[in-house]
Amino acid sequence: MRVREIDDDEGQRLLRIIRRGTGSVVTWRRAQMVLLSAQGMPVDKIATVTFTSPDRVRDVRTTLMMTVSTFDEDGFDLRYPKYKGGRPRTFTLPERREIKKIAKSKPAEHGLPFSTWSLVKLADFLVAEGVVDDISHEGLRVLLREEGVSFQRVKTWKSSNDPDYETKKARVEHLYAIADGEVVPEHGEPEVIFFVDEFGPLNLQPHPGRQWAERGGKHKDPDREARPRRRATYTRPHGVRHLFAAYGLGKDQLYGHIKKTKSRSKFLEFCRYLRFLYPVGKRIAIVCDNYSPHLTTKRCRRGADWAEANNVEIAYTPTNSSWLNRIEAQFTALRYFTLDGTDHAGHKGQGSMIRRYIIWRNKHAQDERLREVVDRANVA
Repeated sequence: MRVREIDDDEGQRLLRIIRRGTGSVVTWRRAQMVLLSAQGMPVDKIATVTFTSPDRVRDVRTTLMMTVSTFDEDGFDLRYPKYKGGRPRTFTLPERREIKKIAKSKPAEHGLPFSTWSLVKLADFLVAEGVVDDISHEGLRVLLREEGVSFQRVKTWKSSNDPDYETKKARVEHLYAIADGEVVPEHGEPEVIFFVDEFGPLNLQPHPGRQWAERGGKHKDPDREARPRRRATYTRPHGVRHLFAAYGLGKDQLYGHIKKTKSRSKFLEFCRYLRFLYPVGKRIAIVCDNYSPHLTTKRCRRGADWAEANNVEIAYTPTNSSWLNRIEAQFTALRYFTLDGTDHAGHKGQGSMIRRYIIWRNKHAQDERLREVVDRANVA
C-alpha cells in the first residue's frame, strides 16, 4: 500500500518540514516517509534512504494509516505524534545508558558514512533504531550533559614502550604522595620534591591570543582607531632561549632560569640552584623526563655523581609519559598568562615578562583563574 497522490501544496508543505532543522525528529521522519511513499519509492529503498529498517518503515506507515481512506480523512494531522499532554516521559535508566553508549561510539560502527555525531544525526539515529520514540535536539544535549558526555576535540596519545614503565611510574607516584602529605617519608627518603623540565624554545615571534577591542559591524564607531593586528610574517635572526623551570609541590612555588642553550651543564647548574634552596642535610628529589642532558650515561656520569654527593635523588618519568610531570600544567598557565598575544622585540623583554610572571604566580598561587587553568591542564 502507498499513500495517495498528493497535490503541489501538500508536497511543498512536506518539503518545508523536511528541510526545516527544528521541530520534532518524529515529525520530520514521518513527513519524509510520506513524501517518499507518495513518490512511489518502495519500502526497501525508503529504509535505505532514511537509515532504518523496512520493518520500521512498515510500522510507521501502519501507524500513520497511509491508505487512501484514512489519509483523506485525517490528512496532515497524521504526521504528528499523538501526545496526551502533561510532563514529558522521563527516559528510563536503560534508555539513558544506551543513548550514552551510542553517543560515545563512532557513526561508522553503525554503518553510517559520518566521522562524528551531531545532535541532529544522533537524535535521528536513536529514533530510527527504536532506542527512544522521540527526543528533541535540546533534550538530547541536556541528557548527555547530565550523563557527563560533552563534544570534545580528540587529542593525541603516545603509548610508553619503556620496559621499566611500572617501576618508574610507581616511584614518581610515591614521590607525589610524599609531596602531597599523604605518606610520611621514611628514613633516607626525600622530604622535598621538585618537578623539573625545560620550556621552549622561546622564539621572538608573534603569538596568537585575545584582547579586548571595540566591536565592529553595526556597532562600529566610525571614529575608532584601527584594531591592533598580529604580524603575519616574521624572521628569527635573534636565536632562541630556553626556560629551565622547577615546580616545588610542597610549597606550591615555581622557579625558573632562562638560558641560551639547553645542555647537561646548564641542567646541572639549575639543579645546584635548587639544592641551595634547602640545607644539605635535607634530602631532595628531582623528577624529570628522559631528555638526554638529564640522563646519566656510561660516557658521562656527572649527573649521578653530583646527585650522590649532594644528597639528591633524580627520578625519571617513563618514556613518552611527560603527563606524569606536574610542571606541564604550570607551563600551560605560563603560556596562557604571559605569552599568548605577545610580540616581543627582544629576548630581554620576553625574559623579563616571564620572570615577573613567576614572581606574581608565587605570590598569587591560589588565584582562582590560575587554579582553573592549571586544574584543567592536569585533568586533560
